[in-house]
This record gives sequence, structure tokens and C-alpha cells, in this order.
Amino acid sequence: MYIRDMSVGDQLEDFFLLQDAFIKTTLSGKPFLSMVLSDCTGTIVSQAWDYTGPVTPKDTGAVVKIRGTVSEFKGALQITVQRMRIADSNDQYKISDLVPTAPIDVEATWQKLQGIVDTMQDQDYAAICKEMLRRYGEKVKRIPAAKSIHHSFLNGLLMHTAYMLQTADFLAGMYESVIDRSLLIAGTLLHDFAKCEEFTTSPLGLVTDYSLKGQLLGHLVMGAHEVAKVSDELRIPEEKSALLQHLILSHHGEPEYGAAVQPMCAESELLSFIDMIDSRMEIYRETLEEIPAGEFSKKIFALDRRIYHHN
Repeated sequence: MYIRDMSVGDQLEDFFLLQDAFIKTTLSGKPFLSMVLSDCTGTIVSQAWDYTGPVTPKDTGAVVKIRGTVSEFKGALQITVQRMRIADSNDQYKISDLVPTAPIDVEATWQKLQGIVDTMQDQDYAAICKEMLRRYGEKVKRIPAAKSIHHSFLNGLLMHTAYMLQTADFLAGMYESVIDRSLLIAGTLLHDFAKCEEFTTSPLGLVTDYSLKGQLLGHLVMGAHEVAKVSDELRIPEEKSALLQHLILSHHGEPEYGAAVQPMCAESELLSFIDMIDSRMEIYRETLEEIPAGEFSKKIFALDRRIYHHN
């Protein structure tokens, strides 16, 4: 049963993500475990009374199987847990039932991404892309594109990158007199690749924090460094390597938005706009799902405004 479908009195035996947990004591001095459980539809506070184990706050981020009853406290639903354990390899559950996932066919989207890469005419840029896909493809396919704001769900980076590639492919044809299509495709594919190393993730793959290098360097610098290293290994001409690094370093557009340098070629300028378009459209998509037609959203930090859900 999903959290959004629960009602007072429901008896549960199901799997949830342990989002947070604290050991507390009652007024009489007895220990209990206070938790926040979640699935792909929301979160719910839960209590396990007179609790001594086996689940502890150290298991935060794990999948747990619980048996309990839905009750109400101060107007909000909660679960009183009778039994609980960490899920094991013999348990059968769908990760997509527990955490948000991208609204895409993952395999079809992955094939579309690879198909666009295969059409690159410049063999140097194509070689870099194929080597980066070999090294990091499985991570790119799975991880979110962010901790929050947009595409912060499983397969989010794949969705973000594939959508941007389709836009880049179209615009490269429209502006073919000024755009090197292979350079734009390569920059688009690789612009966020280093998020694989920038993030730390939970056992289910959601972003929990930023790695040491992620905090000290960021994915733009890390990505450019990796492209430089791969380019040296493949003996790519220096100018091509530098241009591709430039696209990665400048794709946030302006320093105030995190860019290491401002765009200085047509491909980097276009990439920064493509990135902004896709991230903003995803913010709209996620927000509009949460508000009824005919109403305004709350102020959205990333857009610095409210938005309207029209019919």
C-alpha cells in the first residue's frame, strides 16, 4: 500500500525506505524508535514502542519491511510499528515503488542517447564520448541529476542529458553555419558527467550529499579535468580538447550561476541555453504535477517566482 492511499485503521505489511530515525525515550524511561518512512508517493512519521532492535538510526537510507497499523496523531497519519527488519536479498520489491524515478523508458532513452552519439562525424570528439560512456555510462544511466531543484530522481541524469541531446541535435541543424555539431553533441553529452563523482548516494541511488571533491572542485572542474585526461590518452588535438573542456566549464552561462568561465564560442553559448531550457521545463513539470489547474504555486526558489497551472 502506498503512503498516499493510507487511512486510519489500515493494517500494513510492506516495504518502505527508512528516511530518518531517532532513538528516544518515553516519560517512563522506555526506549522507542521514531522514524520517517517514505515511498515514491510521500513520507509518514512512524513509531516503534518499547524498541530494542534490530533497526537503528545507522540504517538510515535502507529499505525496511514493517508490520504495523495506521493511526492519527494531531491531525496527521502515522504508523505504529509492531515488527520491523532490514530487507534482505530474498525480499521482492520494486525500487520504483520506494523512490522517485524518471518518467521515461530507461532502456529506450539510453538507446536514443547512444544513437545520437553514433552520428557524430568528427572522430576525435566521438572517440572521447565513447570512452567516457565506457567508463561512466552505467552511473550516468542510473543516478539523479541533482540533490534537489530538478531531475533529483533515479535516472534523472539520463533523462536530462538525453533530452538536451535531442534539443542540441535539432538546433545544430538549424544553426549549422555557426555550430560544429560534433562539438555541441560532445559538450552536451559530457556537461554533467562528473556528477557521478560529485555526489554521494544512498543504497538505492538517491543523492544524499556531495563528495569531498564535489564540494572542493564541483562537477564543472572535475568534468573538464577528466576530458583533458582522456584527450591526452587518445592523443586528441589540443584545440579540440580545450574547446570541449571550455563547453563543460562554461555551461552554467555566467559566473554568478556557477560557470567557471563565460561562453566564448557559439557551441558553448548554445549549450548554456539548452541546459537552462531543460532544467526549467523540468521544474515546471514537477511543480505542475503538485498543484491543481487554476491555481498558482508557492514561490519557486530556482525560478524566483510563482507559476500558474492553466487549463
